[in-house]
Amino acid sequence: MLEIVCGRLRDSEVEPLIELAGQIWRKHYPAIISLAQIDYMLAERYKAGLIRQLMARGDLWLAARADQELVGFAHAHPLQDGDYKLDKLYVHDDWQRHGIGGRLIENVARHAREHGAARLLLRVNRQNHAAIQAYLKHGFRVATLIVEDIGNGYIMDDYVMTKEI
Repeated sequence: MLEIVCGRLRDSEVEPLIELAGQIWRKHYPAIISLAQIDYMLAERYKAGLIRQLMARGDLWLAARADQELVGFAHAHPLQDGDYKLDKLYVHDDWQRHGIGGRLIENVARHAREHGAARLLLRVNRQNHAAIQAYLKHGFRVATLIVEDIGNGYIMDDYVMTKEI
């Protein structure tokens, strides 16, 4: 069995992360949101310069690697109220159900605790049933609902989920 290693995202992995995000989103999200919205959100959130800027400001970017190949990632950062936001968590479809998402969550939680946070917070599309079930399995609970206009005529219809750490 191939060993999965989780660690900090390397600068050289930024472009492969963008490619991986596109693969994951285009396979998973068409049943939930339109292809046009997928393209819009990928273009807004997965720019090499933006990712490097977030890395430089100290955000946590984790990579899950199988034989040095990027198979998943997470992005998290502190919020002003002391919570820590798990902003992105994605695992390639071929590597799901191998515990990678759980390991990424554990690593984010440990990092957040070490930086004084007592709670993780995330947002997940209300129609993303598989992700919601996975988050519930890992101790998250639905806290509230938020509907937000993200521009270009697109709406995010999300649950806010939290987990005490």
